[in-house]
Amino acid sequence: MRHIPGGTFTMGSTHGYPEEGPTRQVKLDSFWVDEVPVTNRSFARFVEHSGHITTAEIAPDSKDYPGMLPELAHPGSLVFNKTGHPVPLDQVNLWWSFTLGADWRHPWGLDSDLDALDLWDHPVVHVSWHDATAFAKWAGKSLPTEAEHEYAARGGLDEKEFAWGDELAPEGQMMANYWQGQFPISNTLDDGWERTSPVRSFPANGYGLFDMIGNVWEWTSDWWVDQHDLLHREKVRNACCSVSNPRGGSLRDSFDPSQPQIRIGRKVLKGGSHLCAANYCQRYRPAARHPEMIDTSTSHIGFRCVIRRP
Repeated sequence: MRHIPGGTFTMGSTHGYPEEGPTRQVKLDSFWVDEVPVTNRSFARFVEHSGHITTAEIAPDSKDYPGMLPELAHPGSLVFNKTGHPVPLDQVNLWWSFTLGADWRHPWGLDSDLDALDLWDHPVVHVSWHDATAFAKWAGKSLPTEAEHEYAARGGLDEKEFAWGDELAPEGQMMANYWQGQFPISNTLDDGWERTSPVRSFPANGYGLFDMIGNVWEWTSDWWVDQHDLLHREKVRNACCSVSNPRGGSLRDSFDPSQPQIRIGRKVLKGGSHLCAANYCQRYRPAARHPEMIDTSTSHIGFRCVIRRP
């Protein structure tokens, strides 16, 4: 783990996606954070010692998902696959598919294997928020808050676009695992990786942390809430006012208003993933954020942990 000194930073962005604003001053106490995302090797030790069964290995209960198709009532998880031809970028079902038997041991489906694919030092994927919190508890740690993750990702650089500065690929150097090319059709693999990459494959940021941007999205402990609503509630309306150690919204805030029939809370994801691209989801930035239901697992979501002590 790496020690992150306490301090004040500018959280959010005014030139990214709307949900990233407004910018505000946030003060954090010092904490420790994992140098890398939790790997398959580390997660395997957790499963061996605890007997934990992940969400993806349990068939979903149809009563929790109104209108669920019968063929989805089996263990599995969401796996990404390229389309091979242009598609509308607002139809995610064209590149995401619920794959029977996909889980942390079989990241692309039943025919894939960690040994055969040499994935032991890659970030673990197909883990829900429940799985991530179970690992953190077993390890004597916690999931980071959204503010802690963003602060750590910035590496001491305030108000910079990326974890290393304002240029995505300085002098052509690939600094993270993200999608190069036209998503979701073709990936030019300038960074060398089609899917996840081994941790420490790219340079560390100013705090000595790897993969804070790209590779896999990372779970946080914060319930998703629109920042404008949260700041109004806390009566913080401009950058002169500092919020100390914020903890996000509430379970009630986190429900998706576009799907009122589904009452499953959403947590904040941070960091972007190997599927973020210039033409789609430019969220390979510290300020970027995304909501995800706590029971959901995919081939591009992982996590890392923190310890809150001086």
